[in-house]
Amino acid sequence: MAPLTLLTDFGLQDPYVGVMKGVIATLVPTAQVIDLSHQIPPQDVVAARLALILAYPYFPAGTVHVVVVDPGVGTDRRELAIALPQGYLVGPDNGVLMGVVQDQLASPPVAPDKTESLITAVALTQPQYWRTPTPSRTFHGRDIFAPVAAHLALGVPITALGPEIPVPDLVTLPLDRPEAQSSDGVGQVQGYDRFGNLITTLPAPVPLPSTARVLFKNETLPIGQTYGEVPIATPLALVGSHGWIEIAVNQGSAQAHFQAQVGDRVNMLWE
Repeated sequence: MAPLTLLTDFGLQDPYVGVMKGVIATLVPTAQVIDLSHQIPPQDVVAARLALILAYPYFPAGTVHVVVVDPGVGTDRRELAIALPQGYLVGPDNGVLMGVVQDQLASPPVAPDKTESLITAVALTQPQYWRTPTPSRTFHGRDIFAPVAAHLALGVPITALGPEIPVPDLVTLPLDRPEAQSSDGVGQVQGYDRFGNLITTLPAPVPLPSTARVLFKNETLPIGQTYGEVPIATPLALVGSHGWIEIAVNQGSAQAHFQAQVGDRVNMLWE
């Protein structure tokens, strides 16, 4: 049985994460449940989207990823399950799941003309797969998402969980794809980690031209290979372990140094 992962903004003080694990264990006592993170800032769907993107490629086929960062819980926003060629996503229809879906469509693991047909999204409308037919209006992680994930791990077909939704109809977040221009590439900050490193939407070109530079907040930054190749407290750009261009400060926080926000424009200069 492939593992299940949990990604939430619940923190570690309260029992909410443990409760979700208890629901899963009741249905699948042998399930391997892996915590991606429970320290997503409260209601920060953009940060959750990025965390899922960073984690998704490193899990075996069939893994069920559950995301509960859900400021709209109890409203008319939909609950989703999505089947991808390599696994499943379960969570609210608020954009947290769509970063992985968009990456699959942009860089498919199979032939591009077959990828979209291998992605199935459904609304979770069948209460026999919930913990209770009358779920809490404030804890869908416990009453809908955790039990649905357990049923997927047990082999329940995704089409049994509810009606199919066309992928273009799913909610996406307002993060632009990078654009290639004649003399540069234009992207934006899509998130930052606990060290304050800014993760951009710009994929690192292979090979990386020796003349490439990054322009951010009116500073032109060299593209290095390690954080320590510039003096302490000095900013630079480099290729992060995720493959995107990252803006960092040696032994400091680029987010604080630049007062950066998600969505800030980033240019990669080729000349």
